[in-house]
Amino acid sequence: MAPMSDQPDRWSQATTYPDMWADPDKDPRNSDGVSPDGELATLQDFLTNYRLTLRMKCEGLDAEQLARRSVPPSTMSLLGLLRHLAEVERDWRNWLGEADPLPKLYGKRDADFDGAVGEQAVVDAAYADLAREQAATDAALAGHPDLGERLGKDGFAVRELLVHRIEEYARHCGQADLLRECIDGRVGQ
Repeated sequence: MAPMSDQPDRWSQATTYPDMWADPDKDPRNSDGVSPDGELATLQDFLTNYRLTLRMKCEGLDAEQLARRSVPPSTMSLLGLLRHLAEVERDWRNWLGEADPLPKLYGKRDADFDGAVGEQAVVDAAYADLAREQAATDAALAGHPDLGERLGKDGFAVRELLVHRIEEYARHCGQADLLRECIDGRVGQ
């Protein structure tokens, strides 16, 4: 008999490649194998795939699991990451113009993580906030297809903003991997 442990057993839903999150034919990030043409389309494709990855890391969990702080004393949770990325999407729009900054979505600093409590209403609001803020930032950037165009009072290039968004999602997807594994043992790409 194996000893008792608080650590969940590692598992994956994939059957074809057991080290993957999902089988390739069920992975929403997979395409027809043709990469996008051009730098802008490539950057947007990477951003889309990281956004999908984050959602996949959160799927199938209830409100308590999403809010679980799996690595104490850190306040980080999957729900906190969803809320944080909604806050960051909003903040990126501040970089685009010279107007007064938009107010913080969740109030004071770190409220995105501190307010990530295991209630379904908070989870639903986090997903809605993230979708709304992503769409607003995407729409704001759609008017600036020249990647070399400099925007806002600090003169950030559109390219720099897109690359930073990809980096932000990629970093948080890595954290989401570890958080999810601590919650229920699910692993994979």
